Amino acid sequence: MPQEGLKATREILPEAAAKVARLIENIERAILGKNEAVKQVVAVLLARGHVLIEDVPGVGKTTLAHALALSINCEFRRIQFTPDLLPSDLIGVSVYDQRTGEFVFHRGPIFSNVVLADEINRTTPRTQSALLEAMNDFQVSVDGRTYKLAEPFMVLATENPIEYAGTYPLPEAQLDRFLAKISIGYPDRDSELRMLEAHRSGVPLDKTLDPVLDAGEVLRLQEAVRGVKVDAALANYILEIANKTRGTKALALGVSPRGCLMLYRAAQALAFAEGRDFCLPDDIKRMAVAVLAHRVVEKGALSGGRRDARKIVQEIVEEVPVPL
Repeated sequence: MPQEGLKATREILPEAAAKVARLIENIERAILGKNEAVKQVVAVLLARGHVLIEDVPGVGKTTLAHALALSINCEFRRIQFTPDLLPSDLIGVSVYDQRTGEFVFHRGPIFSNVVLADEINRTTPRTQSALLEAMNDFQVSVDGRTYKLAEPFMVLATENPIEYAGTYPLPEAQLDRFLAKISIGYPDRDSELRMLEAHRSGVPLDKTLDPVLDAGEVLRLQEAVRGVKVDAALANYILEIANKTRGTKALALGVSPRGCLMLYRAAQALAFAEGRDFCLPDDIKRMAVAVLAHRVVEKGALSGGRRDARKIVQEIVEEVPVPL
């Protein structure tokens, strides 16, 4: 890692850590009692990644995405994925202008900073794949022309793990573009009680949350994350975890080199979110399941069946010796 990047990260760390802490605290005003889930989503943002949230309806998936967008003062668009949704409904379409005799491109909702792809597995693979270029290259191509997306750009996709009727399992290539896959889960009793009391007035979210960052600050934080130091022993720790997934009899397909890179970046971002310019083994352990479990395939599992993947990856992480 270039020493210039580490030095620059150290110089801005105190101020940056305070900004990230305010961001997490602000989001937690809307998502009560879910500190770890909020931190993981913020880490994905700082790592310039995308997140897939798999959970039952009503636990706050949409609220989390909206609260993140409000907190960084960026444009938010929610897209309801349905079987009849077309790629052009996401990306946009070129329309012929009779006055000028030229085609004019009308941008779709993908040209936003924070995009919520709600129930992504309810649309066809063709439309799902329309997101691939956007998520991977931060651009889209239409009629032979390339259009850059807004910066920062982040996709938060949701899917229901219970209801499978009328769904289309995400292809491996699509899953691989998500840096992390997380669940929010039900809140504890005290948090749920505070949620009920907070919603008594019925004030909408955009009236209760004020921005704590702007787009420019987010981009500077993302750049600083690249300077977080990862010791060679920790890089080898990541590779050893990946190697174990490739050798275990419980999995038909282990973690790819892309998965190793994503875990490396996620660990850097989580360390930064915790106010450090260096990674600890715990950063890797905390992000490993979220980053790796959706990238492996269980032996004998049907397409889309990953009920035990998280458990298998967690067991592997616990088995691999932590570097001293």
